[in-house]
Amino acid sequence: MAHIHPLIPRRQRARGATVALVALSGLAAACSTSSPSDRRDSSGNARVATGTRVDLTGAGATFPYPLYSRWFNDYAQRTDVRINYQSIGSGGGIRQMIEGTVDFGATDVPMTDAELAQAGTPVVHIPTVLGAVAVTYNLPELKRPLRVSGDLLGLMFLGQLTKWNDSRLRALNPDQPLPASDILVVHRADGSGTSYIFSDYLTSASAAWAAGPGRGKDVLWPAGIGGKGNEGVAGQVKQMVGSIGYVEVVYARQNFLPVAHIQNVAGRFISPMPYEIGSAAASAFNGAPSSRDLRSSLVNAPGDQSYPIASFTWILLAPERIGRAKATQLYQFLQWALADGATTASALGYVALPTVTATRVLALIDTLAAAPLAKP
Repeated sequence: MAHIHPLIPRRQRARGATVALVALSGLAAACSTSSPSDRRDSSGNARVATGTRVDLTGAGATFPYPLYSRWFNDYAQRTDVRINYQSIGSGGGIRQMIEGTVDFGATDVPMTDAELAQAGTPVVHIPTVLGAVAVTYNLPELKRPLRVSGDLLGLMFLGQLTKWNDSRLRALNPDQPLPASDILVVHRADGSGTSYIFSDYLTSASAAWAAGPGRGKDVLWPAGIGGKGNEGVAGQVKQMVGSIGYVEVVYARQNFLPVAHIQNVAGRFISPMPYEIGSAAASAFNGAPSSRDLRSSLVNAPGDQSYPIASFTWILLAPERIGRAKATQLYQFLQWALADGATTASALGYVALPTVTATRVLALIDTLAAAPLAKP
């Protein structure tokens, strides 16, 4: 059973790469949330209302697929509600939501205002879990993690910062033996939510990048070579000494890839650990308690401990289109997932929503559940 509690203090975090990897699940759980006590039954389980059961279909992001698959299976065993999900990518999830061919979508990339208009019906973004992008590299000489800032990353991926022993990099890594070799950039060859998050960060942190390629799922990379998927990028980085690329943080940790410490807006160099990723979401949605628009970007989030390349992944709902029965089933599933799914998320390497954020999301679900629908 999950319990609501604040993010754990920094002093409780594990030290060292090996300890940090072992502690991943525990730290992630510390960023988790549960529902208030009135959402639970006498046994402490999340309440699931009885009523007509309907099958649900969804499609979209690949990043949360392992988690969603487990959640849907566990929920089916508890409720007999079958939820079928196709892992086709964020773009596919958005496209199918626009076309109305699924009951819900899933995406790591928020829909644009233009895409929302194309849907022809209100679409709501429900954050379910946190993800992040890690910068990985191949520099055997280094004994400690590489430190790098957003502006320098922007210049690297623009092809304008080309040597590892550049004075600007040496200033951030004064005691590291940076080689006098070329910086070999590796990027995604396919469109992806990972590329969107990374390019969103570069757009926020690097004026040079913002003036050039900007953010997007499909980026016109001005330098480097491409790899398909996380596997392709990681494979290229592993093969080429002096290379640098970006992958989903869960993938980086599962494959024991070295990850850079990225300078955040507070000027601190932060690693992509669960506490730091959760910290990036703690201030999301502040100041807009009545808004139904939860498309908040988490890149370069405020906070001393915030990891700067973090993001939500969302489930997309169009209640007016699917009607009351299916909408109710989705609301109940989401309430259960946020209440009892945090432990599963942590065990699989994801970072659950911090309490303050989950409370805001649950409040929106409650509002949606109580609102009248144009269709029965």
